[in-house]
Amino acid sequence: MRTPGSDFELAAGFLLSEGIVQHREDIRRISYCAHPQNYNVVNVVLNRTFDPTRFSRNVYTTSSCGICGKASLAMVRANLVGVSPLRPYRPEATLLHSLPAKLHQAQPVFARTGGLHAAALFDKTGKLLLLKEDVGRHNALDKLVGAQLLAGKLPAHDTVVLMSGRASFELVQKAVMAGIPALAAIGAPSSLAIELAKEFGMNLIGFLRDERFNEYC
Repeated sequence: MRTPGSDFELAAGFLLSEGIVQHREDIRRISYCAHPQNYNVVNVVLNRTFDPTRFSRNVYTTSSCGICGKASLAMVRANLVGVSPLRPYRPEATLLHSLPAKLHQAQPVFARTGGLHAAALFDKTGKLLLLKEDVGRHNALDKLVGAQLLAGKLPAHDTVVLMSGRASFELVQKAVMAGIPALAAIGAPSSLAIELAKEFGMNLIGFLRDERFNEYC
């Protein structure tokens, strides 16, 4: 379940976060289903081998809170085996305070509906590099990460991603896979998100609003 738009990026980002691909070169092509009326099916052809037996859980994307759709936390952690620790980056407080307003200004569909989440990527000067919206927080981040992957811009060193809602374990995982060293959220992080962020040296920020925030690690 997703908000239509950036479908190829959503597929690419999801494959990266699931550990199926690691580089842009791993993807040969992405296309819609051959039927002209079917824009809800995306086909991805890979340049690398793929073992479907790795997946003992459902891997379809949903708009839910992510971790409740996992068969086990161990399967999530398995995707991070071999992933390098993040290159440390700690955004300045003044930069962090400026991000929520930039996020809201760049959310055209949210401004009309009030019903979408967003993931926004900023550089170390606070410049907005990319923003993606979706009914699901995890889909929004997959779209953002997928766009950066397809553009050959990963790992995303010296950047911070701002999420419009809570920071879950799975959002931290997706950011780690993309090499994003700092994740900020308007809402709260889960305890599992904090635990994973500490393991990989991520700067994790919660409750970033009203000129204040909590820094968890």
